[in-house]
Amino acid sequence: MRIGELSGRTGVPVPTIKYYVREGLLAPGELTSPNQASYGDAHERRLRLIRALLEVGGLSVANIGEVLVAVDDKQRSTHKLLGAAADLLVPGYTGDGCATLADGDADGAPDAELDADPDVVVARKKVADLIAARDWHVSPDSPQAQALTTALAALSRIGHGGFAEVLDAYATAAEGVARADLAHVGRGPAREDLIEEVVVGIVMGDAMFAALRRMAQVDGSSRAFGTGGAAGPDGLPG
Repeated sequence: MRIGELSGRTGVPVPTIKYYVREGLLAPGELTSPNQASYGDAHERRLRLIRALLEVGGLSVANIGEVLVAVDDKQRSTHKLLGAAADLLVPGYTGDGCATLADGDADGAPDAELDADPDVVVARKKVADLIAARDWHVSPDSPQAQALTTALAALSRIGHGGFAEVLDAYATAAEGVARADLAHVGRGPAREDLIEEVVVGIVMGDAMFAALRRMAQVDGSSRAFGTGGAAGPDGLPG
């Protein structure tokens, strides 16, 4: 197909497609004449992935490049491929494998003052204990674990450290959701499809889960404290 048809099928403007080619995100088309190139299904799939990473995942062009390098590395296992994409979607991720802890250094590495912060120290232990208790194959220094540490430390700072008592219940729910996620992701035959599923699943899945959680909270509140009737448009029992 010509670049105009590729643009029409993907919704990506021609100048943007040419920019992706210049940046190395998209392979050049096959030259059919000095001024014409032909593009195929692989280009369409790659453009769809780039759009998902950019528009849904909110990744920078540089970080998209990192993911695409992993996709094209056929020696990289599916586990490491999905991990590379998931790491980039962690809030505070710096692009060097670190998730920035609040008040830490710009490069994501905790400074000495942060190491001495009692809220952070306690939060790190809680996260490490959770990982050990559940036998999760996750490093306590991973971006995901650091993001959880940041959240727990913030709760403690604002006087709501007791909320961490629900951490184990959250972990149990997260395991169930993760199993459902991976069962769905496993259907994708191509590596590009896998990454697109992960990006869309993490970002939109988080939004779906947050909405479902709030709906369940409204229902639970109605049953425990309200009339037990259906909630109205304002979320309160009707």
